[in-house]
Amino acid sequence: MHAPSPPPSRRTALDEGWLADRLLGADFEERPLGPATLVRAAERPTRARAVVLHVHGYNDYFFQAHLARALVAAGYVFCALDLRRAGRSLLAGGAGADDPLPPHYVASLREAGADLSAAARAVRDLDPGLPLVVHAHSTGGLSAALWAHAVREDPAHAPDVLVLDSPFFSISGSRLADAGRSAVLEVLGRRRPLAVVSANPSVYAAHQHTARGGRWDFDTTLKRPEGLPARAGWLRTVTRAQARLARGLAVPGPVLVARSDSSGPDRADNPRLDAQDTVLDVGRIAALTPRVGADTTALVVPGGVHDLALSADAPRQAYLDGVLTWLDDRLPRVRPAPTATRHPTDVTPVGTLEDEEQP
Repeated sequence: MHAPSPPPSRRTALDEGWLADRLLGADFEERPLGPATLVRAAERPTRARAVVLHVHGYNDYFFQAHLARALVAAGYVFCALDLRRAGRSLLAGGAGADDPLPPHYVASLREAGADLSAAARAVRDLDPGLPLVVHAHSTGGLSAALWAHAVREDPAHAPDVLVLDSPFFSISGSRLADAGRSAVLEVLGRRRPLAVVSANPSVYAAHQHTARGGRWDFDTTLKRPEGLPARAGWLRTVTRAQARLARGLAVPGPVLVARSDSSGPDRADNPRLDAQDTVLDVGRIAALTPRVGADTTALVVPGGVHDLALSADAPRQAYLDGVLTWLDDRLPRVRPAPTATRHPTDVTPVGTLEDEEQP
């Protein structure tokens, strides 16, 4: 007599269609997710503690394989989202390869919210019952904070924990800041949204690339050392989102906001180019951290660069240790919503996010 067959494993549509990642190889897999692209580490922990969803910033995409390896080794399922008009979504055959708008351009955070909600649904469906940790950098951190506030009452989408790596809470840099404060921007952003209001090279990105003696090898067509121009519609969206955050959000779960201990100019003659945030004002990040929600924690990383996960060895390890220690403390208190309350096929609930952008 044969033993009864085991019950079939739970599979969803998102278990199909994964291919070896075109940028990082067989250790990672990718698949389209609407106009965006979802990436996951092929290796999984034996006993998963939570799912981490990484979200990149402006002029950026997911290439930080070392971050994924560190999190998997610590017991986390790792996924990353290349937003629409960014990263893998721009590659030939990518979900947004034929999008007529410029890379990284958004005229409304509804778009970022839709991508984040789709990714949250997808990873929750793949790993039901696990807490969802969203790890978001720079503009991704700003978008993630407003999105988490907007979907705070929807368990199908809302993250359980936020980790924000140098979030773009405030405009810095004289030219961009002046443009962002200009009364003309509101009109220009509506009438000529693609008009360039600031264009500068990213000395920070150039310095990090292996071609310039840096530590990291990334695709310079997807993270451009020459920088990406800031356009009126994008800057209008960002400044309105920052104004909304400054008034105070109500993200319900625990939030870790990490930043470097100092800021400096993004110039080649800055002797601390590899030991400061040369993109954002860390003082403004510190001042606005309590505005995200009632349960916020600050993590200060001495010698960290703008993307703390790309810092030199010692500050990078300090950042990873700080994040993992904080998660060790907070995750046991998190109770993810029961699987039965989730509705993966629901329409993305981002209707209120437009209002959240208003200053």
